Amino acid sequence: MQKKSVLFFVCFLSLTQLFSQGQTIQFEKYTLPNGLKVILHEDHSAPVVAVTALYHVGSKNEDTARTGFAHFFEHLLFEGSENIKRGEFDKYVTNAGGVLNANTTQDRTFYYELLPSNQLDLGLWLESERMMHAKIEQVGVNTQREVVKEEKRMRIDNRPYGSFLPEMLKRAFKVHPYKWAPIGSMEHLNAAKLEEFIQFYKTYYVPNNCVLSIAGDFDKATVKKKIEAYFAPIAKGANIIRPSIVEPPLGGEVRDIIQDNVQLQGVFQAYRAPKQGGAEYYAFNVLSNILSGGASSRMNKVLVDKKQVAAYAGSSPFFNEDEGLFITLALANAGVKAETLELSMDSVVNDLKTGLVGEREFQKVKNQITTELVSSKSTMAGIAENLANFEVYFGDANLVNTELEKYNKVTREDVLKVAQKYLNKDNRVVLYYVPKSKTSTK
Repeated sequence: MQKKSVLFFVCFLSLTQLFSQGQTIQFEKYTLPNGLKVILHEDHSAPVVAVTALYHVGSKNEDTARTGFAHFFEHLLFEGSENIKRGEFDKYVTNAGGVLNANTTQDRTFYYELLPSNQLDLGLWLESERMMHAKIEQVGVNTQREVVKEEKRMRIDNRPYGSFLPEMLKRAFKVHPYKWAPIGSMEHLNAAKLEEFIQFYKTYYVPNNCVLSIAGDFDKATVKKKIEAYFAPIAKGANIIRPSIVEPPLGGEVRDIIQDNVQLQGVFQAYRAPKQGGAEYYAFNVLSNILSGGASSRMNKVLVDKKQVAAYAGSSPFFNEDEGLFITLALANAGVKAETLELSMDSVVNDLKTGLVGEREFQKVKNQITTELVSSKSTMAGIAENLANFEVYFGDANLVNTELEKYNKVTREDVLKVAQKYLNKDNRVVLYYVPKSKTSTK
């Protein structure tokens, strides 16, 4: 759910310092009296800086009759403020030679500016304006409603298989707010009054619901004074709402057929899984890499190369703060039925439940994960986002340095245990995607 990207900031994004496995990301973390958490990583290896703000609000915080609010605000809060005219938020950054963007998930909304380091003050000012007095006006609401509607048409309604996540979520979760996707309901957004948008802003866009994470070329002592000036005057929020709903077990396999504008039949499976964090979380990530971590992974080798029943096959952990899913999917080759494809998918998954992964394959996957973790710390943007994520979701920003240890502790026995515990038919949703002209796969 990303806002339209602007000018590519080559200098910043090409920053690839040679991080080693043993390198420690030095940072300082502190909290202002108003509750704003601040994380600073000072690094003079390149004249760039990432200014990021992670608000602990996502689609799970929405009213059941007003879904889509969190994602809507991702767009709305680029409209301007008391000191930024409509349409000028982006211009400030692009004119300074930087880029900006935002994204929304079930659990968070994340904003960032990537700037030359001599423009750090600009990033701080923009984020303080967003938090202190963004303009929530009817003209902006009307404009962004149309933007979000167009995004939904492009990403979901008119994209082959694009509806699979909303269709999957509403079957995988019965009571938890995770049962709707961040894009939400256009009907809900249309029905909402201006006062409701204002109240959402006042509730969640407060300093004690935010982590300000900054990484790059700056003097920490100087920046701390600037943060104090820009953010300390903002009042603390008082009415942050956190859902406490516990999702019951799925209680049996859920199956359905979705007719869509597709040429190839597809099979999408979602197994209920644990929340992020904990030993099972790390074991699941290893398991996912075994299934679909590259061309030599099991799903690709068996379904695409050997049996040639799939044009594409993969898996993805879909972990959240409260409840998680583990998704496997495949798109059939021409002439292959969804039933045939599903049987082949199940055979690959079931192999993980019948015995230990080979030592060589297991080590290959561990190496892939190490590379991914190192890569995620190869830019200032990656470091800033990792620090914020770990602080919000795990209460431990230092996982940026120690997460690899968590993966190294995962054993082949751990992978077998989570496969046997979770990858069962009575714990999953299965969707067949078929061309609209067909009413069944038979």
